[in-house]
Amino acid sequence: MENIRELQAYAYFFFTVFLTVVLYAYILHLYRAEKKGTRNYEQYGKLALDDELDSRPVEPHEDNEVKTEETKEKKEQS
Repeated sequence: MENIRELQAYAYFFFTVFLTVVLYAYILHLYRAEKKGTRNYEQYGKLALDDELDSRPVEPHEDNEVKTEETKEKKEQS
């Protein structure tokens, strides 16, 4: 019985450390993406304030045809 409790304590500790590392890695990813300019997370904060059916989307919707044409052009250039 004592061995199981000790094993549970070690597992709990390592799982907590693992989740903490994952959390900080995710925060770092968000920070880097915003710093590079690939995402602007401030515009997503406005969703709570401007949440109507006729409101403007945060990101424009691109059709699949446009995406496939862009990827074909990129492949041809490289």
